[in-house]
Amino acid sequence: MKTLTVALGERSYPIYIGANLLNQADLLTSHIKSKQVVIVTNETIAPLYLKNVLAHLSAFHVESVILPDGEQFKTLDSVNLIFDKLLASKFSRNATLVALGGGVIGDMGGFAAACYQRGIAFIQIPTTLLAQVDSSVGGKTGVNHPLGKNMIGAFYQPQAVIIDVDVLATLDDRQFAAGLAEVIKYGLIRDAAFFVWLEENIDALLTRNKTALIYAIEHSCLMKADVVGEDEHEGGVRATLNLGHTFGHAIETGMGYGTYLHGEAVAIGTCLAADLSQRKGFLNMDDVMRIVNLFERAKLPVKSPTELSSEQFIDLMAVDKKNVDGAIRVILLEAIGKATLPMSVDNLSLTQTLQSYGR
Repeated sequence: MKTLTVALGERSYPIYIGANLLNQADLLTSHIKSKQVVIVTNETIAPLYLKNVLAHLSAFHVESVILPDGEQFKTLDSVNLIFDKLLASKFSRNATLVALGGGVIGDMGGFAAACYQRGIAFIQIPTTLLAQVDSSVGGKTGVNHPLGKNMIGAFYQPQAVIIDVDVLATLDDRQFAAGLAEVIKYGLIRDAAFFVWLEENIDALLTRNKTALIYAIEHSCLMKADVVGEDEHEGGVRATLNLGHTFGHAIETGMGYGTYLHGEAVAIGTCLAADLSQRKGFLNMDDVMRIVNLFERAKLPVKSPTELSSEQFIDLMAVDKKNVDGAIRVILLEAIGKATLPMSVDNLSLTQTLQSYGR
């Protein structure tokens, strides 16, 4: 087992990474400080892993909330179901919420924990690759709105993150590939050598080689932890973690939540950001093709949906947390392994990218 630390002073917490961790009861129970526990999961994960987690909590008063599975259910209505259970169970502010699932469950569970009685403890047990390498670490929580993705939420850090690579065995190929999009992102924004490692080991990752997986997850979490420790509330360098996300969120919103998986939309968005970076004089075309090729090898889409016109796409991009005073800002790449801070981009440049590469 590997143990990393997200260094945030008195709010620091461990990330445990390894195999068979769901069967190690003390990893979970050592971070629960009262008898009241609510487990938030979904209809896909509950039959697979809820029994495992409940087996460790026989000494606790445990309630479960099983939500529908899918990005389209990442709403305030779903979060209200969590509040209903907490209130009906008369849980106090000493209760602990355990988020058992992918990024949607982690985001909603964390947001509910941040809001209930102005904050209760929560623990992340991510069950998708994307959640393991990205959304479970760093304290971003929230829900979607029909007009914009993740526009309602809070920064709220967990007590611990427990990453068991064995759960990836039940993850379908499409969801697994979606997680690889965020892994590739780390190489692009911070570590050119890791990007090269991914080029050399993408086939091993696709076969879910456990050694390769643990290395990729650990390396990704280490970079995320370093960034969060430096910039918890996204005032500076943390924004680089959003490479491809402004484009990607526009795709998710415009096409309807759940049509594209988050990682699929990010893959397309990152390829668009690479093209725009080349147009702005940062990357050369060989770099762009290396990026696109790696996403394609990872079984991810690289072209934006033709159903969205350039005008619609740009309107959707205008609803983004990085934007300032109405100006669209995106993360670009100065080189493979080095991202820019958010940069304002004009509509003409965006249109050129969307109409040429993006189709």
